[in-house]
Parts: sequence; C-alpha cells; structure tokens
Amino acid sequence: MNYPYMPKSTALWLIENTALTFEQIADFCGMHELEVKSIADAETYKIQPLNPVLSGQLTREDIEKCEADASARLTLRDEIVAAQNKQNKRGVGYTPKLHRQNRLGGILWILKNYPELSDGQVARLMRSTNPTVASVRNKTHNSYSLIQIQSPIVLGLVSESAIHDAVAKAQRAASKPAKKKKK
Repeated sequence: MNYPYMPKSTALWLIENTALTFEQIADFCGMHELEVKSIADAETYKIQPLNPVLSGQLTREDIEKCEADASARLTLRDEIVAAQNKQNKRGVGYTPKLHRQNRLGGILWILKNYPELSDGQVARLMRSTNPTVASVRNKTHNSYSLIQIQSPIVLGLVSESAIHDAVAKAQRAASKPAKKKKK
C-alpha cells in the first residue's frame, strides 16, 4: 500500500479542511484511527499541515467524492504511486533515526541469510561502509556482542526487491567463468 508523503501533516490538513471521517483519513495516511483523533484533538500543533491537493497527491474531486460517501476511500494519484514504486526499486532512501541503531542487526541478518553477497553489495544495500560490513562479518566490530539480528526488510532499511536483485547479480557473477589475466 502506498501512503502520502508526510502522512501526519497530510492528515492534519485533511482534518482541518475537509469533512472526511477519521477512518477515511486514517486509511489514506496509513495511520490508526486513534492517531488521527489525537491529531484532531491537539490544541497546539508541532506539525505543519500539508495540502495534498497542492502537492499533487490528491485531486479536489477525489476529496469531494469521499466527503459525499463515507464508505469511499481516498487513493493516491497514479503518478505519485509510480514515483514511489520507482524510488522503492532503488532501495529505501531515508533511514529513520529510530532504525539507524538497528543497521548492524540488519547487516548481520543479510550476512547470515545471503553469504554469497560481497561486503560492497551489503554496504550499498544497507547504506553503510565496507569496513563496517567486514568487521561484522569477521565478528570484530566493537559492538558485535550487542547486535540483535533483525530483518532489515521488516525494519524498512532495505526493500525486499533490492535484496533479491543483489542476490541475482551475485549469482550471475559466480556462475561466470573467471577470466585469466594477461601478463
């Protein structure tokens, strides 16, 4: 499911400027209905509203249609969905601060599940460095004893398709015969 950019800001704008139900807003923004209610109940906002019509995520007609029918659901415009899917194929761009501490666990998970990947491939996937990946592989990282193995896909650190692409590339490289060097 694709959700709008800055979902809380979008939810705040929809609450303030439309007659949509909390359930409709929650479904569109990928949030829980109680989260939307708490945004609506807050008197002081630390969130700046984001107009999804101006940002091209919705059309005014979509909003009016959903205001008239409470069972109708908002959906992102096809252009935005295509842009998000293109971005997901390249991998996850921004790593939230909460998940950055789990990067080492994600590296270890990839190394255990896909040992055929090179350190460079793992570093590129996890947005890390080759020495960090090598130290985790060799169990010499200074935080190795504290690392909790977690799937980076579940954490949102890397997309599943990016891992599969890297594994396929590594398997293709392994199946090619090694060329002899000329002296």
